[in-house]
Amino acid sequence: MTTVVRDPIPLSARPGRRPPAAGAASLALRPLVDAVRRPARVIAVFPSAVYLELRGPAEPRVVAVVTSDAVRLPNAVVMVAASRERPFHGVREGSDAFVGDARVETDGLQVRVRRWWDPSPALGPLSPTALARGVRALDAAVDAAGGAAACGLAGHPDPLLLAGHCAAGDLADAVEAAERIVGLGPGLTPSGDDILAGLLVALRLVGGAVRHGGNAVWLADWLGAAVTADAGTRTTALAATLLHCAAAGQAGAEVAAVLRCVAGQEPPGPAVRRLLSAGHTSGADLAWGLLAGCRATLELASASARERRATA
Repeated sequence: MTTVVRDPIPLSARPGRRPPAAGAASLALRPLVDAVRRPARVIAVFPSAVYLELRGPAEPRVVAVVTSDAVRLPNAVVMVAASRERPFHGVREGSDAFVGDARVETDGLQVRVRRWWDPSPALGPLSPTALARGVRALDAAVDAAGGAAACGLAGHPDPLLLAGHCAAGDLADAVEAAERIVGLGPGLTPSGDDILAGLLVALRLVGGAVRHGGNAVWLADWLGAAVTADAGTRTTALAATLLHCAAAGQAGAEVAAVLRCVAGQEPPGPAVRRLLSAGHTSGADLAWGLLAGCRATLELASASARERRATA
């Protein structure tokens, strides 16, 4: 992930306004930020984040502008300022906004995109043996941090059914289970959507990194198409955008760090704790989905490897 640093280059202001703050945007937003200005609306304001919804059906439809110490979602523009500096104190929910021409603007906020960061971490190449080792380490770290118990859908049957169908490569039943949890749960990102986002991004990115992982990527293609087809009418605008990002293999910084742990690139403990601290249950839900996706990818890759050896 690109480190965000203070930009010494003076930024020009639009007439009658203060110079914009510098920001680093996810590459997932490049088609929006590099295009001509489009109207948007502020749909939520928090001390560390502002969410803007653009008009029209194209995704990503929601842009997150976040402080440097906030959770970095895959659809985020990251500002230099920390939340203690109160950069969003002048922003009001419901206000008109604009995104484009390398800027994000609304009353009380102007951000000029000066850098980009990649929401799709490089994980491979991985062998099934290395993946198995990484999945065990992640499982132990999540268990030690109490993440499974904190999942917002703990005790609900469909996440377990979804995980089992994915591990078996059963697309039809996986789609049915996934569609039952789209939009399930309260908040800006319901638990069912967070679980699905973790699952989809793990299937695509880990499947693309591990040897014989093609079946996991195939599953991500079809499952992602199914859950995003009508997400805009079944869940919140932010959750729908995050599902589209996950289906494309785009992860937030905290999720990407956990996936790098699975790939053996860093120790899992600190990354898992950072992820689990996100939101009320969002971090735990994402962790649950990541584990399910990694386990399914391992099962599918191992089965594919056995088939290849049998026919060799």
